[in-house]
Amino acid sequence: MKKYDAVVIGAGNGGLVAAIRLLQGGAKTLLVEKHNLPGGFATSFRRGRFEFEASLHELNDFGTADNAGDVRVLFDELGVTDKIEWTQIPEAYRVIARAEKLDATMPFGVQAFIDKMESYVPGSRASMVKFFDLAEEIRLAQAYSSSVNGNTDSKYMVKHYGNFVRCGSYSVNEVLDTLKMPKKAKDILNAYWCYLGAHCDDLSFMHYASMVNRYIKRGASMPKMRSHEISLALTERIRELGGDVLFNTEAVKILTDEKDGGVSGVVLDDGTPIQTRHVVANCAPHLVFGKMMDKAPEAEVRATNARKFSGRGFSMFLGLDADADELGVENHNYFLYDTADSAAQYERMRTIRDNEVQATVCLNRAYPECSPKGTCMMYFTTLYMSDDWGNVKAEDYFRTKDYVANKMIDRFEQDTGAKLRGHIEEISVATPMTYARYCGHPEGVIYGYESQYWDGLMPRLQMMGEDHKVRGLRFAGGYAMRLSGYSSAYFSGDISGRQTVGDIKREG
Repeated sequence: MKKYDAVVIGAGNGGLVAAIRLLQGGAKTLLVEKHNLPGGFATSFRRGRFEFEASLHELNDFGTADNAGDVRVLFDELGVTDKIEWTQIPEAYRVIARAEKLDATMPFGVQAFIDKMESYVPGSRASMVKFFDLAEEIRLAQAYSSSVNGNTDSKYMVKHYGNFVRCGSYSVNEVLDTLKMPKKAKDILNAYWCYLGAHCDDLSFMHYASMVNRYIKRGASMPKMRSHEISLALTERIRELGGDVLFNTEAVKILTDEKDGGVSGVVLDDGTPIQTRHVVANCAPHLVFGKMMDKAPEAEVRATNARKFSGRGFSMFLGLDADADELGVENHNYFLYDTADSAAQYERMRTIRDNEVQATVCLNRAYPECSPKGTCMMYFTTLYMSDDWGNVKAEDYFRTKDYVANKMIDRFEQDTGAKLRGHIEEISVATPMTYARYCGHPEGVIYGYESQYWDGLMPRLQMMGEDHKVRGLRFAGGYAMRLSGYSSAYFSGDISGRQTVGDIKREG
């Protein structure tokens, strides 16, 4: 029987980073991935003469060599930064909300962002300054919490990050109201909410402020060869460090010890047993406890069932035979809403019929050479806040895909004035069924668990010890303690990898 110090299940963002951290810590490590490529959602695919990005709109908190963000620092430590060719995103976003007749384009850079907001909403400056000061304190508090693996000293936290503690249990809108931020400024600032899949009456302020601050402070980046370039660089680094990687290989069982219930091994899909006392699972706990383990602690099952799935993904990819200028596509990143009221919009996103929200990207605005000259590529994404696609009959599936895709194109043309129809050379559509099939996520969920009051970013970070109930089993990726998003997945792998190294060393 083959024996490893640790086995990482799933070569998504979190699993790839966890494997590197394990190897850097001296652990003999095996990474298994059921697909033939690494990355999970962090990949690309070709249709005709276009190479489409599967999911990444922009990578936040990466920064530049002279203004490095936490993600770049992590990539430097992993040894992969220079393996990837980066391009900078030109602006933060453009948000259009029909009910409020809102159309605002916001820049990167804290001061530039505040100045632009003041031009749209005179009198908003003071509240915006307070917001970014508070958001920076939150970022520093999170960095402290991560540095001590969630074992925070409450006295130290209160002394150094008092405002962080004060706003810890409040929603985005509750804190912004306390800061006396004008409504229009809130509407513009809250545009990113769909990237976290929870509305601003329920979404943790700390989670949202942390994300926005990281985006705006250091800008955003994109690998020129799509997110698959990151996945390949991380895989190459695993092999450089002596790790074993098996593609086209699915881990079907996690074996447990009869004495303590902890991890004792993994069984692969061909029946091969692997002996190990440590597993980092880059997959859904619903899958692990519901399918891969014969015996799971009742507390883990209860906690997993109590959590709420976040958005189910739908994406449309267009390859167009005209450039962005000719089509009238002016920006890189668009948010199109019926209303800036995120709670009301969230409710409309429960059904296929009512959901017309989209987050849309034209990569050519950041990297003009990403497609052949005289062409451009666009990605359209929305979320469904219920399993309404589960109600679609098999015979209606393709008709429903066409219905949603047409709605997306119509909506973009109406809200922006761009002209896309007549220029579509390639089109590909991914529904929740696609995501469920490709990555094994329940109901086609792409954002892991929803960031709720009791189960948001900081509660999960601070409860890492209590969450660790099965000896030798930790999680990474969108379902783990950092919740959804590329940056969060990388950091979850960093934390779980380092924690597992500590577990191994304590065992001797």
